[in-house]
Amino acid sequence: MTVPGNALRNLFRGIQRLSKDARKPPAHVPRIIPRAEHAISRKSISSAALRVLYRLHEAGFAAFLVGGAVRDLLLGGHPKDFDIATDATPEQVKHLFRNCRLIGRRFRLAHVVFGPEIIEVATFRGHGADGDREIVDGRITRDNIWGSLEEDALRRDFRVNALYYNIADFSVRDDVGGMQDLQDRVLRLIGDPEQRYREDPVRMLRAVRLAAKLDFRIDDAAAAPFAALGPLLGDAPSARLFDESLKLFLAGHGLQSFRLLDHYGLLEHLYPVTARALARDHDGGLRALIEQALANTDARVAEDKSVTPAFLFAVLLWGEARAQAEARIAAGDEPTLAWQHAAARVVAEQSDRVAIPRRFGTVMEEIWALQPRFAQRARKRVFRLMSHPRFRAAYDFLLLRAAESSELAELGAWWTAAQTQPPEQLAAALDSGNLPVDAEAAPARKRRRRSRRKKPADAAG
Repeated sequence: MTVPGNALRNLFRGIQRLSKDARKPPAHVPRIIPRAEHAISRKSISSAALRVLYRLHEAGFAAFLVGGAVRDLLLGGHPKDFDIATDATPEQVKHLFRNCRLIGRRFRLAHVVFGPEIIEVATFRGHGADGDREIVDGRITRDNIWGSLEEDALRRDFRVNALYYNIADFSVRDDVGGMQDLQDRVLRLIGDPEQRYREDPVRMLRAVRLAAKLDFRIDDAAAAPFAALGPLLGDAPSARLFDESLKLFLAGHGLQSFRLLDHYGLLEHLYPVTARALARDHDGGLRALIEQALANTDARVAEDKSVTPAFLFAVLLWGEARAQAEARIAAGDEPTLAWQHAAARVVAEQSDRVAIPRRFGTVMEEIWALQPRFAQRARKRVFRLMSHPRFRAAYDFLLLRAAESSELAELGAWWTAAQTQPPEQLAAALDSGNLPVDAEAAPARKRRRRSRRKKPADAAG
């Protein structure tokens, strides 16, 4: 019996397909953690988020709490933001909620607004070709391709951020091994790290921020591309890097974020001005100043006190601003003009990388410009300086610098003592030159006094 050639070819191809399928790894089976085996309680989820979850579920859509909220709840934390993932399109979400607005070009999202609280609802994202996606030089600039929950999990950045809390049965779904990473206290990327960082270089900063916040280590494979791909941060929008800076330094874990940025070589790509000054900091004085300011800021956040980016940026850029001002003064420039020119130049240079809003830049420049005036202790100059609107922030900055030398420590103690005096007594003491200063006791008295009143927002140190 003769077998036709076409039949033989088809049989051979079928055998090839079967052989290829046999070599494939088995399909991944998601891990479902029932309610009795995890720590998430609806009492810990905002009522607004629950309302959105239940309405989506009742309308027949999948509704999952996802991302950092699930991660933090499993770790026993208290999330401030609650994000939701669903198979409903943004338009379908908007149809369900009158208090909903659609935002975003790069990622189309639905924001459901409950007074000051915003619940972000994202449609499951996929890998297919059908949809609205734009990739430029390996970076995703627009991505609105809808998919399944399984695809959505693979599209997320870190495995600990790809855990889904199902409002239908209160279980937690894990498609990528995030629960194991929570137990190991490690950050691992989903997919190839180099490709994921090229898609979005800011993910490198996100890795540092999450490691600092959670006290996790960054997996070696996730950290390996930092050295080669760090320069890609220069292509990220400067406004976005400003927002990332706030999350890094003003969320209560700024000191560890700074140390990790420096350790992994990313500081020079985010704050090149700071890195350049630190390279000249042979005695460690500038590093100590920055780290103390960050520690103070972390403490204020922990106490739910106000902080401001202006003060912290003034600290971060101080080393270079001072170096340039001193160089101009040595070259013969008038000191006031030297500080103005140096401050403007340093802020402009750093703003090319991290967009510092002008309202903060102005405060920074005033804090720096006031530092030389603390050495002028004539009566008229003292009262004029104390009436300056940035006096408090500049004074706190002076106290930070007090560790640099005994002269600055004495100066800080003098100004601390000066503020404890009623105006008429201070004036008489200045006229006689007999203002009493106890370098040990004066700051202590000031701290007790300041504890009874709210510190102005400018004084974040």
